[in-house]
Amino acid sequence: MASVIGKQFTWWMRCTVAAVVFAACLLAQGVAPAVAEMRRPVRIGALTTSWGPTPGEVGLRDGLVKLGYRENQDFVIGTRFTSGDGATLPLAARELIKMGVDIMFAAGAAPALAAQQATSRVPVVFLVEGDPVQIGLVSSYARPGANLTGISSDETALAPKRLEFFKRMIPELRRVMFVFNALDRFANLQALSYRRAGKRLGVELLERPVRTEAEAEAVVSRVGKTEVDGMLVTGMADLNIPGFILQAGARAGVPGMFTAAFWPERGGFASYAANNFTSGRQAARLVEKIMRGENPADIPVEVNNEIEFVINLKVAKSLGLEISPEVLYQAHRIIR
Repeated sequence: MASVIGKQFTWWMRCTVAAVVFAACLLAQGVAPAVAEMRRPVRIGALTTSWGPTPGEVGLRDGLVKLGYRENQDFVIGTRFTSGDGATLPLAARELIKMGVDIMFAAGAAPALAAQQATSRVPVVFLVEGDPVQIGLVSSYARPGANLTGISSDETALAPKRLEFFKRMIPELRRVMFVFNALDRFANLQALSYRRAGKRLGVELLERPVRTEAEAEAVVSRVGKTEVDGMLVTGMADLNIPGFILQAGARAGVPGMFTAAFWPERGGFASYAANNFTSGRQAARLVEKIMRGENPADIPVEVNNEIEFVINLKVAKSLGLEISPEVLYQAHRIIR
């Protein structure tokens, strides 16, 4: 199957060449001394369920450059993409450790948990949409307590607000489907937030936990306007769920509310979420602290408070939706 995501990410696949070069460099140089003592580029191993560099990774690279570090001279980033297959994350994380990375960068809760399981020695900087304490990554925001620290966005507040904006854009919204990976801890917490918000807003949440990409495709492919009024999207690209929902929006005319601006930029209806590029920029400061010799256990977890509400007005019109001026006024960005 040629997935929607595959089409969206075709140009990104060229980045795998850089990853191969990075891997060869790591194997040639072996295990590194302490990061603060290095005289060679710091080797950052990024882990993601995506098909290519995420906005967070781009933000990390940009942030390090803004801080005065030179790519390929002061630092080098190599990425392991699992292309929507969360089950391969533990293996990918172990491979990065074997290659001798100095710092791991985990884009998402599932990659962060895989990195946590893979090493207690190599520093890990994560980007997660939920509470890292609740997910089980750190002991506290102020004192993470192990080899992990990172950037969080408050999904406990964002999820209800996301559904509220969905309802405000579509006042007749009554039944909303949420397809998510049943094995993902964060996705299950997200479902709980949506469930509670739905009761308050008078929206019935149709939960569809799935375990494989084929199962996710089958569930979403059956969606039609007679069954649901809209679909909520989980945070990660795990199991290609956002891609299938993007496709369903175009095929069945069912609007999807996404958790990253990336999707309305590529034909999705709308999104309400923290700016992932900004999260990456924030993470660069934490990476720099580790590069200078600080212990991740003592580096507080930061929260990204830059929230974006993005509406693709062209898609809204194609779906026959007329969004009130009051709601449009609250959007941070409108794609016309």
